[in-house]
Amino acid sequence: KMGPLRDGTEDILSTDLVGTPGQGKFPAVPRSMTQYMTMFGGAYSFTDDFAVMAMTNVTVNEMPMEILPAQGSNFTMTSAGLGDITLLAKSRLHANDNLAPTKQFSVLYGLSLPTGSIERKFTNATPNGVNGILLPFKMQLGSGTVDPIVGLTYQASHDPFWWGVNTQLEAHVYDNDQGYHRGQEFRYDFYAMKQVHDKWVIQAQLNGWLEGTFSDEPDNGKILGHGHSGINPANGFLSPLFDPDNYGGHKVAVSLGFQYQHIPLHIMELTATIPIHQDLNGPQLRDNWMLQFTYYMEVPTKKSRRYKGFSPPKELGF
Repeated sequence: KMGPLRDGTEDILSTDLVGTPGQGKFPAVPRSMTQYMTMFGGAYSFTDDFAVMAMTNVTVNEMPMEILPAQGSNFTMTSAGLGDITLLAKSRLHANDNLAPTKQFSVLYGLSLPTGSIERKFTNATPNGVNGILLPFKMQLGSGTVDPIVGLTYQASHDPFWWGVNTQLEAHVYDNDQGYHRGQEFRYDFYAMKQVHDKWVIQAQLNGWLEGTFSDEPDNGKILGHGHSGINPANGFLSPLFDPDNYGGHKVAVSLGFQYQHIPLHIMELTATIPIHQDLNGPQLRDNWMLQFTYYMEVPTKKSRRYKGFSPPKELGF
Protein backbone atom coordinates (compact mmCIF):
# COMPACT_ATOMS: atom_id res chain seq x y z
CA LYS A 1 0.00 0.00 0.00
CA MET A 2 1.31 3.45 -0.95
CA GLY A 3 0.17 6.98 -0.17
CA PRO A 4 -0.18 9.82 0.50
CA LEU A 5 2.05 11.95 -1.73
CA ARG A 6 5.38 13.15 -0.42
CA ASP A 7 8.01 15.64 -1.56
CA GLY A 8 11.26 15.26 0.32
CA THR A 9 10.15 14.35 3.85
CA GLU A 10 6.87 16.32 3.79
CA ASP A 11 3.48 14.74 3.01
CA ILE A 12 1.17 16.46 0.50
CA LEU A 13 -2.59 16.13 0.00
CA SER A 14 -3.50 15.08 -3.53
CA THR A 15 -6.26 17.69 -3.55
CA ASP A 16 -3.66 20.43 -3.03
CA LEU A 17 -1.97 19.53 -6.33
CA VAL A 18 -5.08 19.23 -8.50
CA GLY A 19 -5.61 22.28 -10.70
CA THR A 20 -5.03 23.80 -14.10
CA PRO A 21 -1.54 23.10 -15.49
CA GLY A 22 1.23 25.39 -14.33
CA GLN A 23 2.31 26.74 -10.93
CA GLY A 24 2.83 23.21 -9.60
CA LYS A 25 -0.73 22.06 -10.36
CA PHE A 26 -1.82 19.04 -12.41
CA PRO A 27 -5.16 17.93 -13.94
CA ALA A 28 -4.63 14.40 -12.55
CA VAL A 29 -2.94 13.45 -9.25
CA PRO A 30 -2.59 10.00 -7.60
CA ARG A 31 -4.36 9.53 -4.27
CA SER A 32 -2.89 6.12 -3.29
CA MET A 33 -1.71 2.85 -4.80
CA THR A 34 -2.27 -0.80 -3.97
CA GLN A 35 0.05 -3.39 -5.46
CA TYR A 36 -0.55 -7.14 -5.41
CA MET A 37 2.54 -9.09 -6.37
CA THR A 38 2.89 -12.87 -6.62
CA MET A 39 6.49 -13.99 -6.99
CA PHE A 40 7.71 -17.37 -8.21
CA GLY A 41 11.27 -18.52 -7.73
CA GLY A 42 13.52 -21.54 -7.66
CA ALA A 43 17.14 -22.27 -6.86
CA TYR A 44 19.58 -25.14 -7.34
CA SER A 45 22.72 -25.67 -5.30
CA PHE A 46 25.48 -27.33 -7.32
CA THR A 47 27.92 -27.40 -4.41
CA ASP A 48 28.18 -26.02 -0.89
CA ASP A 49 29.74 -22.90 -2.44
CA PHE A 50 27.76 -22.30 -5.64
CA ALA A 51 24.04 -21.95 -6.37
CA VAL A 52 21.87 -20.48 -9.13
CA MET A 53 18.37 -19.08 -8.88
CA ALA A 54 15.61 -17.61 -11.05
CA MET A 55 12.53 -15.60 -10.14
CA THR A 56 9.76 -13.57 -11.71
CA ASN A 57 6.46 -12.04 -10.67
CA VAL A 58 2.89 -11.35 -11.72
CA THR A 59 1.77 -7.91 -10.57
CA VAL A 60 -1.53 -6.05 -10.35
CA ASN A 61 -1.38 -2.27 -9.79
CA GLU A 62 -4.37 -0.15 -8.77
CA MET A 63 -4.01 3.62 -8.41
CA PRO A 64 -7.05 5.83 -7.60
CA MET A 65 -6.70 9.22 -9.34
CA GLU A 66 -7.94 12.65 -8.26
CA ILE A 67 -9.13 14.44 -11.42
CA LEU A 68 -9.73 18.14 -12.02
CA PRO A 69 -13.56 18.31 -12.35
CA ALA A 70 -13.31 20.27 -15.60
CA GLN A 71 -11.29 17.38 -17.10
CA GLY A 72 -13.35 14.38 -15.94
CA SER A 73 -14.31 12.30 -12.92
CA ASN A 74 -12.10 10.34 -10.53
CA PHE A 75 -11.13 6.86 -11.69
CA THR A 76 -8.72 4.03 -10.81
CA MET A 77 -5.72 3.54 -13.06
CA THR A 78 -4.75 -0.14 -13.43
CA SER A 79 -2.12 -2.39 -14.97
CA ALA A 80 -1.37 -6.09 -14.63
CA GLY A 81 0.87 -8.79 -16.05
CA LEU A 82 4.20 -10.58 -15.94
CA GLY A 83 7.22 -8.70 -14.63
CA ASP A 84 10.92 -9.00 -15.44
CA ILE A 85 12.78 -12.29 -14.91
CA THR A 86 15.82 -12.26 -12.61
CA LEU A 87 18.64 -14.79 -13.03
CA LEU A 88 21.23 -14.90 -10.23
CA ALA A 89 24.24 -16.91 -9.12
CA LYS A 90 25.66 -16.99 -5.60
CA SER A 91 29.26 -17.90 -4.85
CA ARG A 92 30.41 -18.43 -1.29
CA LEU A 93 33.87 -16.91 -0.96
CA HIS A 94 34.55 -17.85 2.66
CA ALA A 95 33.04 -20.06 5.34
CA ASN A 96 34.56 -21.27 8.58
CA ASP A 97 32.76 -24.62 8.22
CA ASN A 98 31.13 -26.26 5.18
CA LEU A 99 28.37 -28.05 7.09
CA ALA A 100 27.26 -25.50 9.67
CA PRO A 101 29.26 -22.27 9.23
CA THR A 102 29.00 -19.61 11.90
CA LYS A 103 30.55 -17.03 9.56
CA GLN A 104 30.31 -16.86 5.78
CA PHE A 105 30.76 -14.30 3.04
CA SER A 106 29.24 -14.54 -0.45
CA VAL A 107 28.94 -12.61 -3.70
CA LEU A 108 25.73 -12.41 -5.73
CA TYR A 109 25.68 -11.62 -9.46
CA GLY A 110 23.28 -11.90 -12.35
CA LEU A 111 20.89 -10.18 -14.73
CA SER A 112 17.34 -8.85 -14.82
CA LEU A 113 15.75 -9.69 -18.18
CA PRO A 114 13.11 -7.37 -19.72
CA THR A 115 10.08 -9.68 -19.90
CA GLY A 116 7.80 -7.10 -18.26
CA SER A 117 5.96 -4.73 -20.59
CA ILE A 118 6.85 -1.02 -20.85
CA GLU A 119 3.97 -0.40 -23.31
CA ARG A 120 0.91 -0.63 -21.02
CA LYS A 121 -1.67 2.05 -21.89
CA PHE A 122 -4.75 3.71 -20.37
CA THR A 123 -8.01 1.86 -20.99
CA ASN A 124 -10.50 3.32 -18.48
CA ALA A 125 -9.51 6.99 -18.04
CA THR A 126 -12.32 9.56 -17.80
CA PRO A 127 -10.50 12.65 -19.22
CA ASN A 128 -10.90 13.04 -22.96
CA GLY A 129 -8.06 11.82 -25.18
CA VAL A 130 -6.19 9.93 -22.45
CA ASN A 131 -7.21 6.35 -23.25
CA GLY A 132 -4.63 4.79 -25.54
CA ILE A 133 -1.62 6.76 -24.25
CA LEU A 134 1.20 5.20 -22.23
CA LEU A 135 0.68 4.69 -18.52
CA PRO A 136 3.23 6.38 -16.19
CA PHE A 137 6.60 4.78 -15.40
CA LYS A 138 5.81 2.73 -12.28
CA MET A 139 2.53 1.47 -13.73
CA GLN A 140 4.64 -0.32 -16.35
CA LEU A 141 5.68 -3.87 -15.51
CA GLY A 142 9.40 -3.88 -16.26
CA SER A 143 12.48 -1.80 -16.98
CA GLY A 144 12.74 -2.58 -20.71
CA THR A 145 16.49 -3.21 -20.39
CA VAL A 146 18.86 -6.04 -19.48
CA ASP A 147 20.13 -4.93 -16.08
CA PRO A 148 23.26 -6.29 -14.34
CA ILE A 149 22.96 -7.13 -10.64
CA VAL A 150 25.76 -7.54 -8.13
CA GLY A 151 25.64 -7.92 -4.36
CA LEU A 152 27.54 -8.96 -1.25
CA THR A 153 26.22 -10.90 1.75
CA TYR A 154 27.60 -11.64 5.19
CA GLN A 155 25.99 -14.22 7.47
CA ALA A 156 26.85 -15.23 11.02
CA SER A 157 25.25 -17.34 13.73
CA HIS A 158 25.54 -18.38 17.33
CA ASP A 159 22.90 -20.86 18.41
CA PRO A 160 20.01 -19.91 18.61
CA PHE A 161 20.71 -16.65 16.71
CA TRP A 162 21.43 -15.75 13.07
CA TRP A 163 22.32 -12.30 11.77
CA GLY A 164 23.76 -10.74 8.67
CA VAL A 165 23.90 -8.04 6.02
CA ASN A 166 22.76 -8.14 2.39
CA THR A 167 23.63 -5.51 -0.23
CA GLN A 168 22.55 -5.40 -3.87
CA LEU A 169 23.05 -2.99 -6.78
CA GLU A 170 20.81 -3.20 -9.85
CA ALA A 171 22.33 -1.05 -12.58
CA HIS A 172 20.43 0.47 -15.50
CA VAL A 173 23.10 1.41 -18.00
CA TYR A 174 21.37 2.02 -21.34
CA ASP A 175 18.05 3.26 -22.72
CA ASN A 176 15.14 0.96 -23.52
CA ASP A 177 12.98 1.03 -26.67
CA GLN A 178 11.12 4.08 -25.30
CA GLY A 179 14.36 6.06 -24.95
CA TYR A 180 14.82 6.09 -21.16
CA HIS A 181 16.23 3.96 -18.36
CA ARG A 182 15.39 3.63 -14.70
CA GLY A 183 17.53 5.17 -11.99
CA GLN A 184 20.22 3.09 -10.33
CA GLU A 185 18.87 0.98 -7.44
CA PHE A 186 20.83 0.04 -4.33
CA ARG A 187 19.37 -2.00 -1.49
CA TYR A 188 20.77 -2.95 1.91
CA ASP A 189 19.31 -5.13 4.63
CA PHE A 190 20.42 -5.86 8.19
CA TYR A 191 18.66 -8.82 9.78
CA ALA A 192 18.60 -10.84 12.98
CA MET A 193 16.77 -14.11 13.66
CA LYS A 194 16.21 -16.28 16.71
CA GLN A 195 14.99 -19.85 16.88
CA VAL A 196 12.49 -19.89 19.73
CA HIS A 197 11.20 -23.43 19.15
CA ASP A 198 12.04 -26.47 17.04
CA LYS A 199 9.50 -25.22 14.48
CA TRP A 200 9.54 -21.44 14.99
CA VAL A 201 11.96 -18.63 14.12
CA ILE A 202 11.30 -14.93 14.74
CA GLN A 203 13.09 -12.23 12.78
CA ALA A 204 13.67 -8.48 12.53
CA GLN A 205 15.12 -6.49 9.64
CA LEU A 206 16.25 -2.97 8.81
CA ASN A 207 15.69 -2.46 5.07
CA GLY A 208 17.19 0.40 3.05
CA TRP A 209 16.63 1.39 -0.57
CA LEU A 210 18.12 4.15 -2.71
CA GLU A 211 16.97 4.88 -6.25
CA GLY A 212 17.81 7.61 -8.73
CA THR A 213 15.40 9.43 -11.00
CA PHE A 214 14.43 8.16 -14.45
CA SER A 215 16.80 9.35 -17.18
CA ASP A 216 14.13 10.89 -19.42
CA GLU A 217 10.47 10.67 -20.36
CA PRO A 218 9.42 8.05 -22.96
CA ASP A 219 9.68 8.83 -26.67
CA ASN A 220 5.88 8.64 -26.81
CA GLY A 221 5.84 11.58 -24.42
CA LYS A 222 8.60 13.64 -26.06
CA ILE A 223 7.35 13.10 -29.61
CA LEU A 224 3.64 12.27 -29.40
CA GLY A 225 2.78 14.19 -26.23
CA HIS A 226 1.69 11.21 -24.13
CA GLY A 227 1.38 12.35 -20.51
CA HIS A 228 1.20 16.05 -21.46
CA SER A 229 -1.78 18.36 -21.27
CA GLY A 230 -3.67 18.40 -24.56
CA ILE A 231 -1.45 15.48 -25.69
CA ASN A 232 1.04 18.12 -26.80
CA PRO A 233 4.74 17.68 -25.86
CA ALA A 234 5.09 21.47 -25.56
CA ASN A 235 2.62 21.57 -22.66
CA GLY A 236 3.12 20.62 -19.02
CA PHE A 237 2.60 17.13 -17.61
CA LEU A 238 -0.92 15.83 -17.00
CA SER A 239 0.25 14.36 -13.70
CA PRO A 240 3.43 14.34 -11.58
CA LEU A 241 3.53 10.61 -12.43
CA PHE A 242 4.76 11.46 -15.94
CA ASP A 243 7.70 13.59 -14.77
CA PRO A 244 10.91 11.45 -14.74
CA ASP A 245 12.31 13.61 -11.93
CA ASN A 246 9.49 12.61 -9.53
CA TYR A 247 10.91 9.18 -8.76
CA GLY A 248 13.48 7.69 -6.43
CA GLY A 249 14.96 8.84 -3.17
CA HIS A 250 16.02 7.11 0.06
CA LYS A 251 13.73 4.85 2.06
CA VAL A 252 14.35 2.98 5.31
CA ALA A 253 11.89 0.48 6.79
CA VAL A 254 11.60 -1.97 9.67
CA SER A 255 10.33 -5.51 9.08
CA LEU A 256 9.13 -7.99 11.70
CA GLY A 257 8.08 -11.56 11.03
CA PHE A 258 8.32 -15.24 11.75
CA GLN A 259 9.01 -18.56 10.05
CA TYR A 260 7.14 -21.78 10.82
CA GLN A 261 8.26 -25.24 9.77
CA HIS A 262 4.98 -27.16 9.81
CA ILE A 263 6.48 -30.24 8.10
CA PRO A 264 10.13 -31.11 7.39
CA LEU A 265 11.69 -29.16 4.49
CA HIS A 266 8.67 -26.83 4.23
CA ILE A 267 8.68 -23.34 5.73
CA MET A 268 5.97 -20.66 5.88
CA GLU A 269 7.02 -17.06 6.52
CA LEU A 270 4.99 -13.95 7.27
CA THR A 271 6.63 -10.50 7.34
CA ALA A 272 5.18 -7.03 7.93
CA THR A 273 7.12 -3.93 6.81
CA ILE A 274 6.60 -0.36 8.01
CA PRO A 275 8.68 2.62 6.73
CA ILE A 276 10.51 4.77 9.28
CA HIS A 277 12.22 7.26 6.93
CA GLN A 278 11.42 8.42 3.40
CA ASP A 279 13.20 11.28 1.65
CA LEU A 280 11.68 11.26 -1.84
CA ASN A 281 12.26 13.09 -5.12
CA GLY A 282 8.61 14.13 -5.19
CA PRO A 283 5.85 14.74 -5.42
CA GLN A 284 5.34 10.98 -5.49
CA LEU A 285 3.47 8.37 -3.47
CA ARG A 286 5.30 7.27 -0.36
CA ASP A 287 5.29 3.72 0.98
CA ASN A 288 2.64 3.04 3.62
CA TRP A 289 2.96 -0.64 4.54
CA MET A 290 3.69 -4.05 3.05
CA LEU A 291 2.62 -7.55 4.11
CA GLN A 292 4.45 -10.51 2.58
CA PHE A 293 3.70 -14.23 2.82
CA THR A 294 6.33 -16.68 1.57
CA TYR A 295 6.32 -20.45 1.21
CA TYR A 296 9.62 -22.30 0.86
CA MET A 297 9.96 -25.94 -0.14
CA GLU A 298 13.25 -27.81 -0.29
CA VAL A 299 13.68 -30.77 -2.64
CA PRO A 300 16.86 -32.64 -1.68
CA THR A 301 18.73 -34.44 -4.46
CA LYS A 302 20.77 -37.60 -3.98
CA LYS A 303 23.93 -35.62 -3.30
CA SER A 304 22.25 -33.49 -0.64
CA ARG A 305 22.84 -33.97 3.08
CA ARG A 306 19.05 -33.71 3.39
CA TYR A 307 18.27 -36.47 0.88
CA LYS A 308 15.27 -38.59 1.93
CA GLY A 309 16.33 -41.60 3.97
CA PHE A 310 19.48 -39.85 5.22
CA SER A 311 19.01 -38.21 8.59
CA PRO A 312 20.31 -34.64 8.35
CA PRO A 313 23.03 -33.77 10.86
CA LYS A 314 21.69 -32.12 13.98
CA GLU A 315 23.91 -29.09 13.30
CA LEU A 316 21.74 -28.12 10.32
CA GLY A 317 18.93 -27.30 12.75
CA PHE A 318 15.95 -25.39 11.42
